[in-house]
Amino acid sequence: MKKLILSVAITLSALAFAQKQDPKELNAKIEQSSKIAYDAYNSKNYSVAAPKFIELYKLLKENGNDDKIYMYYAGVSYAMANNVDEAITIYTELLNSGFTGVQTQYTAKEAKTGQVVSLNKDIWETLKKTASKDYTDYKVEQTKSVEPDLYETLSTLLLNAKKNDEALALIEKGLSKYPNNAKLKEYQGSALYATGKTDQFLANLKEQLAKNPNDATNWYNLGVLQSKNEATQADAIASFSKALELKPNLTSAHQNLVYTVIGDDTKAVNDINAVRKTDSDKATQLIEARKERFAKALPYAEKWYQVEPTNIDAVTVLKEIYAMMKNQPKVAEMKAKEAALQSSAK
Repeated sequence: MKKLILSVAITLSALAFAQKQDPKELNAKIEQSSKIAYDAYNSKNYSVAAPKFIELYKLLKENGNDDKIYMYYAGVSYAMANNVDEAITIYTELLNSGFTGVQTQYTAKEAKTGQVVSLNKDIWETLKKTASKDYTDYKVEQTKSVEPDLYETLSTLLLNAKKNDEALALIEKGLSKYPNNAKLKEYQGSALYATGKTDQFLANLKEQLAKNPNDATNWYNLGVLQSKNEATQADAIASFSKALELKPNLTSAHQNLVYTVIGDDTKAVNDINAVRKTDSDKATQLIEARKERFAKALPYAEKWYQVEPTNIDAVTVLKEIYAMMKNQPKVAEMKAKEAALQSSAK
């Protein structure tokens, strides 16, 4: 998150553009709005900070200083307050206006306090020219562009609001300007998946993993896609395993790995029942294949339970696998655990 400029910068520079109101009156209003906004932000009271930053922006704009950095701070505050609609509106307006947040900052160190403050350019130049003893260490610095942050945050906001098509269009626009932005590439994958463009999502994941093979989340997402296709289930198992190698406590990967190894068990049972009376050899073959899948899933299920012992799904699946393996002591243990979890959930 961008560090906010000290509010003292506002009050010291206000006189340079105050044309429509009495300078003292204007400075008082600016100082009051600024203090409330920054204090609220620093106290993480973002719902209070956001409208105060907007108020500050409008106050400055009415008096000749259209500094959208304060609208940016308002957008940040709304986002932090989880006010998605307001944040989306502000971030969209900022991007459409061409705002980048790049500023030339004129700073100096107060001789009495040692504090570095931002000054209006004219004041800074006057103080430096007159060699004022009140300030030292005069510096001119240019801030970094916040445009990448605008694209990244707005993309996240749109995805969270399920505005997936808008998010995808924005992300692609952002990538045209910042083609190496890792976050936008990641969000692009999420947007492609959310809009049903799974082939493109798959290609995106593979591209990301080629660049960063140590990304557990992308290995997991790749596994999810691969698990949906029976022809690539072996690949899915490898992808989930890789994700867990990188992030052993990724519980969703443990769960999906177990279910992928077991496969569609409802279909398997239905297939067995369909031929049990007419083709006993085929039924036996299907039963043995099912047992083999459960046996293969056992170590993965035990690991899932080890990582997440209070997850009733992990307990139930492990109980069913032990039952298939005819391990009655373990079945009894899991039944007791299952009952305890169900009781505590009531």
